[in-house]
Amino acid sequence: MNIRAVSLILLVLFAGYTGYTMTIAEQSLLSFGYQLISSPDTAQVVMDLYIMAILALVWMYQDIKNRGKTIKHWLPYAVLTLIFVSIGPLLYLVLRPNNGGRDQI
Repeated sequence: MNIRAVSLILLVLFAGYTGYTMTIAEQSLLSFGYQLISSPDTAQVVMDLYIMAILALVWMYQDIKNRGKTIKHWLPYAVLTLIFVSIGPLLYLVLRPNNGGRDQI
């Protein structure tokens, strides 16, 4: 199975679960985030996720730039990554042109 197929499966499953949990949540996304960072153990996990998100943002930016695109092509993925962490990079991998299979991730 290739990276695009795996990314699509993960994107559909994770986005669906995210949507479901947001509809049944008893608090806003911001208050949930604040609650997570108010405790050192969960704050460490959040920091770890956002370090990975920043690395993904840098990779997506470099990849888009190397393909001759502008920052406008990167911004939607960046916003999704900053809010939902995994959804931005997964969507990018699903929609990213593969140049006839010659690209390596």
